[in-house]
Amino acid sequence: MPDKSPLFNRRTFLAAGAASAAAPLMGGAVVQAQEQAQEQPQDAAGPPIVTPPEGKRILLSCKLGMIAKEVDGQALTLADRLSLAGAAGFDGVDLDEAGSITTQQAREAVWQSGVFVHNAINHAHWQQRFTSSKPDEQATALANLEHCIRVSHAAGGSGVLLVVGRANDGTEDEIVARSIEGISKAIPLAASLGQRILFENVWSGMFYNHNQGPEQSAQRWVDYIDAFNSPWIGMYHDIGNHWKYGNPADWIRSFGPRAAKFDVKGFRRKDAEGNVVNTWADIGQGDLPWDQVREALDEVGFAGWVTAEVGGGGLTRLTQVREQMQEVFGL
Repeated sequence: MPDKSPLFNRRTFLAAGAASAAAPLMGGAVVQAQEQAQEQPQDAAGPPIVTPPEGKRILLSCKLGMIAKEVDGQALTLADRLSLAGAAGFDGVDLDEAGSITTQQAREAVWQSGVFVHNAINHAHWQQRFTSSKPDEQATALANLEHCIRVSHAAGGSGVLLVVGRANDGTEDEIVARSIEGISKAIPLAASLGQRILFENVWSGMFYNHNQGPEQSAQRWVDYIDAFNSPWIGMYHDIGNHWKYGNPADWIRSFGPRAAKFDVKGFRRKDAEGNVVNTWADIGQGDLPWDQVREALDEVGFAGWVTAEVGGGGLTRLTQVREQMQEVFGL
């Protein structure tokens, strides 16, 4: 085990600075993980086993990219940033900067912070795509995905989020065939490490029509997922991303158990005067029908991680986002 004294001192300093503002929020992942670390003799048993809070049907997470990289001019380590999310009351973090993080760094940051990491993302999937017609880009996309799988496993997570590609990389038949062939090469690794490869519905032009109305269905996505014929392939459904194109509650019902995790953001189709605006919004703001979302999640029996994907910041902003999530999910 590496020497953790400098990090421990820094985390102690951060915790002390946050305590007056966040003491009531420390009842989730941070306190539980700290208790586990205290109970486990480090010299005999090795590093602590970090787990999220037990007994929760819906677990709240934020993206690592939402978490401030410095506080009062002091740069934060990866473990510090995870600790900050825990202090804000989140149950865990989605490691969406996994492309620049090694497996050992991810594992040690979880040990040091006591905050659970449930997922990993490499945003290079926008540049090196499985839908590309260029073999070198497809090869890099596969390497990036496999790295994410290893990082998530090392951190203790259960999956990776993947943007499959872009519609303008070819005809739909071409991009479907290319991406299925390429992504399937990673399934053996994903299965061996217990990591699901989860697709996100994004504004990439795939499986929806941008210029059509808001009554589009998730069926094209469902057919694509089912074409893999693998339990290791699923959906990381972004609830806000496609409110412009369809009702997220209907999409949730269509995906059913295929949707293993959810991203969370707000969206506004129209302003107060009824004008079409189609803009992003904070969670709970805008006109997304959260009551219908909750009903759909209940109907499909969802239990698991929901992750904020909005503007972030320090402790105050992260706490606000966590509170917004609790409100829309009725927690």
